Amino acid sequence: MKYIKYTFIALLIAVIAFFSYGMLFPSSPGGIVSFNADNTTFEVEYSRPYKKGRLIFGNESDGALVPYAKYWRTGANAATTFSTSEDVSFGGELVKAGKYSLYTIPGKDSWIIALNSVNDTFFAIAEADQANDVLRVTQNSSEVTDVVEQFTIDFSNDSISSYMNLKWDKTLVSIPLK
Repeated sequence: MKYIKYTFIALLIAVIAFFSYGMLFPSSPGGIVSFNADNTTFEVEYSRPYKKGRLIFGNESDGALVPYAKYWRTGANAATTFSTSEDVSFGGELVKAGKYSLYTIPGKDSWIIALNSVNDTFFAIAEADQANDVLRVTQNSSEVTDVVEQFTIDFSNDSISSYMNLKWDKTLVSIPLK
């Protein structure tokens, strides 16, 4: 009986240590990026996986980590969130101020970007309910010359618009925000 008790305690400690290590040193660390433009604040909270020599975007039959034409949570671990402090044009479509989950459907030459009204999904283990998408826009993707090792979302602007940029491997997708 004593042996069973000590075995159970050892297993419990091992499980706690395993999950603690994963939370303290995630393989896809979290990131938060904020941007201010024209009295509007944009914020994205997401997890940032690494390429690690893998095929990132491509056909599922080729073993791509993120297959074309599949609904992707746009990052790792928890669902990625996008928030805006004001109503804005997101890829040419009006989106109300608020917080949304950000999903994408990558393609070879263009991506569908979706904002979903359910934004409190922690691990996003279950497939998101696409019926809760409040908008979908299509944006062209482009190829960059240098490999982006870690998935990155950032913002940029020019004299016309601000842009939310999704970058990973050799792919760039820029969504105009006005």
